[in-house]
Amino acid sequence: MAGTKATNKNIKLFEGNKVRRVWHDERWFFVVEDVVFILTESKNVKDYINKIRQRDPELSKGYGQFVHTLDMQTTGGVQKMNCADLEGIFRIIQSIPSPKAEPFKQWLAKVGKERVDEIQNPELAMERMKSLYEQKGYSDDWVAKRMRGIAVRNTLTDEWNKRGLKKGVEYAILTNEIMQGTFDMKVDDYKKHKNLSIQHNLRDHMGDIELILTMLAEATTTKLSVDRDSLGFNKLHHDAKESGEIVGKTRKEIENRSGKKIATKNNFLNIKNKKKLK
Repeated sequence: MAGTKATNKNIKLFEGNKVRRVWHDERWFFVVEDVVFILTESKNVKDYINKIRQRDPELSKGYGQFVHTLDMQTTGGVQKMNCADLEGIFRIIQSIPSPKAEPFKQWLAKVGKERVDEIQNPELAMERMKSLYEQKGYSDDWVAKRMRGIAVRNTLTDEWNKRGLKKGVEYAILTNEIMQGTFDMKVDDYKKHKNLSIQHNLRDHMGDIELILTMLAEATTTKLSVDRDSLGFNKLHHDAKESGEIVGKTRKEIENRSGKKIATKNNFLNIKNKKKLK
């Protein structure tokens, strides 16, 4: 138990101000020199990085693929700095022979084993996710809907993948069509509506009906694509847009009858200290 606490404590180094970071390509990138300095306290970090690259040919070989030069806002203005996402940072850590790096290496080994276990038994991943939501203070009722929503989303993306949609940009375009039709807002606009940052998961801050309508829109998209045997971006895009419009009509009808908007400004961050999200 003591080892777990020590590991968690050290990993929080990446969540504080000691490591500069920038949001790029839909994920956080961290300044490599900051991480290496924390773990080694080297007086010449650049020289130390060169040495670990010399000791680890495989690291050096792939270094340019996961380390990117990005603009970083500093007290002296914008500077270009070598940055890596979490996967890249962990790869660098593996090559650092420092006692401070050991907790991270142990954590990586644990995560790796969990990932293999989850591939063999996907229910483990769902159980782990359910536990995390409960620990954050979400109600059992909400968690059940969120888990169901994840399953519906996975079914949809599996179909998209089989039907020729490219992951990344094309997935995002179709998701925006579904959200626009359902709630009259694209994903980023919806996040702004709820006063969320770009890195937050919008669905983690939805209420019951918001989640249900999102599930209905995505399940409808899946049904239309399967029933029509839609293939390729254009046809799948049409299915997504049409499904959003169908469910959007239902949302508007509910709002007309109830007199209240469904897409509220509430998010879990501003209500978790008052009560559990229902």
